[in-house]
Amino acid sequence: MRFQQSLLACVAPGLVAAITPPNINGMSIVWSEDFEGPAGASPKGNVWNVMDAINTNNEVQTYTTSNQNVQISGGGTIQFVPRKSPAGLWTSGRIETKGSWTPAPGKVTKIQANILLGSNPTINKQGLWPAFWALGDAMRHGTQWPAAGEIDIMEQVNGLPTGYGTLHCGTSVGGPCAEPLGRGKTVAMPVDGFHTWGVTIDRTNDDWRAQTISWQLDGNTFSTVTGADINDAPIWSSLAHSPLYVILNVAIGGDWPGAPNALTEDGYGSMMEVQWVAIYSS
Repeated sequence: MRFQQSLLACVAPGLVAAITPPNINGMSIVWSEDFEGPAGASPKGNVWNVMDAINTNNEVQTYTTSNQNVQISGGGTIQFVPRKSPAGLWTSGRIETKGSWTPAPGKVTKIQANILLGSNPTINKQGLWPAFWALGDAMRHGTQWPAAGEIDIMEQVNGLPTGYGTLHCGTSVGGPCAEPLGRGKTVAMPVDGFHTWGVTIDRTNDDWRAQTISWQLDGNTFSTVTGADINDAPIWSSLAHSPLYVILNVAIGGDWPGAPNALTEDGYGSMMEVQWVAIYSS
């Protein structure tokens, strides 16, 4: 196993300044998280649910609340670290915001995070599936997936240098989001350093058909979907007019990436590390 720690985590905690989300011209920060705290701590319990009972997509990991899987680094970041036991069992970390946020009519809403992925080679990342995404709060109140709406802001599978931005909506088969695969596009993914991934929900037009959801990597838009593309007002509303909560996780295995293999490595070289998450509004 290759061992990689965040460079930030190697700095004495007392010397680390808070790594805060940047200001965006014409927008204000509605909510943000900068993951300050001592090394090994859990994320703030009044802000985040640390999940440990999730079973979806035929994934093979067990999510835990252990700081072996999800921890504050002590350098102003949070780390999601997949681990493999001697018996071959995988564990990992997933957190979800307790709160949810509704894109306001007549305004532009942005959801962004600054993310680093571990430096293990692609050949050692088979089955790994880091993700930053938002799910319709209706899921917490009985609405089934994908009708509740899902916006995948950044996903990567198997360590390949490709990022995915995807919508899930409507019915479980077919529909405007072409389920179960979803409606998405890809972007070439930088392999080193922190990068800002985001989604922008633009409700400045009164006509829902002209409203947009767009995806950005380091401020550059790589995909846009309009209400007219979805062509269904209630489904568009589930995506762009309804409350969303934010999720960060590293899954292992599942229907999309496939199972990990004998070369798949655990530890910091396979982690996802996040400096900050922020929600902006114009």
